[in-house]
Order: sequence, then C-alpha cells, then structure tokens
Amino acid sequence: QVQLVESGGGLVQSGGSLRLSCTPSKSIRSFLAVGWYRQTPGKERAEVAVISRVGTTTYANSVKGRFTISIDNTKNTVDLQMDSLKDEDTAIYYCYGRRVLVTSYENYWGQGTQVTVSS
Repeated sequence: QVQLVESGGGLVQSGGSLRLSCTPSKSIRSFLAVGWYRQTPGKERAEVAVISRVGTTTYANSVKGRFTISIDNTKNTVDLQMDSLKDEDTAIYYCYGRRVLVTSYENYWGQGTQVTVSS
C-alpha cells in the first residue's frame, strides 16, 4: 500500500507564505505524476498544481504566479511553495500521486493538511 504523508500546513496571515511537503512511501520517480489538490467545506476537491515525471507543471488559474510546485528527488518529496496567500486559499490540502501499474493506473491521496489564511 502506497502512502503519501503531508507536512507544512498551518495558520498564516494574508500575504504570507507557506511551504507544503509530501513524502511518498515509494520512490517519487515511480510516480507518473504528483501534485496537490484542495478542498473546502461543501465543495469538491480541486486541483491546485500537478507535476509530471518529466517535469511538466500545471496550475489552477487562481494560484498561477503565486504557487510553485517542485520535486526534490534527493529528499523524495513533492513540495508546494505558496506565496502571497489569500483568504480564499484556506482549505485542506491533499497530496496526490498517480502510478502506472501493469495494465492500469492507481491514484493515491494523503490524509490532508489544513492551511488557514487570516486577514
């Protein structure tokens, strides 16, 4: 069973920064893609940023220019640097990973970490 463990959430003032990290229990090189989603009460989980094995990145329009996703192969982590945080960034952030199996894909999720931005 593959596990994804997040860290780095917390409370920050509007305009501040936070850095989230996610460590999978398997080598991050074995993932087709890894990334971050977020969810607020009453809403569906939404993609924030994803990075593929070859380094292609995608960002939600709402975070472009403020958030940066990266992979650290030496630490085996996928990190999300969040700058210029806004109240609307408050959510539970989930680490995500997709691995290729023999004939299918498998998606994995972390347990979530709370990010609260206060004005």
